[in-house]
Amino acid sequence: MNRIDELFKTKQHNILNVYCTAGYPALDSTLKVMQALQDNGADLIEIGMPYSDPLADGPVIQHSNMIALENGMSIPVLFEQLKTLRPQISVPVILMGYMNPILQFGLEKFCKAAAAVGVDGLILPDLPMYEFETEYRQLFEQHNLRFIFLVTPETSAERIHRIDSLSSGFLYAVSSSSTTGNNKAIADQAGYFRKLQSMGLQNPVLVGFGIKDRATFRAACEHTNGAIIGSAYIRALEGASDINLSTKEFLNTVLN
Repeated sequence: MNRIDELFKTKQHNILNVYCTAGYPALDSTLKVMQALQDNGADLIEIGMPYSDPLADGPVIQHSNMIALENGMSIPVLFEQLKTLRPQISVPVILMGYMNPILQFGLEKFCKAAAAVGVDGLILPDLPMYEFETEYRQLFEQHNLRFIFLVTPETSAERIHRIDSLSSGFLYAVSSSSTTGNNKAIADQAGYFRKLQSMGLQNPVLVGFGIKDRATFRAACEHTNGAIIGSAYIRALEGASDINLSTKEFLNTVLN
């Protein structure tokens, strides 16, 4: 059994997934941030692996990527840090990143290392469905790594069903066709969320992009299983002298 599957079996609503950038705000912050997220109400933790050209990410996460890379973060450093991940962190953990650095590291080596430290799933926005299905799916399944695809308001119903059939863990519903940290009103996307709710999808659905506070979290959760927060949390960590306190204060504005 995978921890992501276990989570959705025990909790179907108001699930909070929070994104953090590995090595931000400092190189040794990764596990401190994860501990703070778990202690203050996050159900899932999504760790961004810094990359110099993060196509799906807006300026806030791009900036955190640059700082993390300057701090010395890399895939080998991250796996070294995550050696003490379990049992310190019990919530499901997802790695989010891009194919170029993973292929440089070696995909099979990456999957083996991720499984060894207790990672539960992957989000790789630039891995095409066809390549996933024909080349990589078996490798991810072999290492018990759930693979999460993204859908957008422009994705056709036929393609959504196709993506759903290939995904595992959950579906990442991008709230609008833009980058992370956008300011589009989540409430305006209710029709899109209702459409996903009515499609009889096999995977739970979490909404990302534009979730930043109690109002946007609740609006996203109304027709889906939960939501993903990224840029707003990265902003809350910027210049934080006490990671746990900053995390607690931020998550209080979302959950309470």
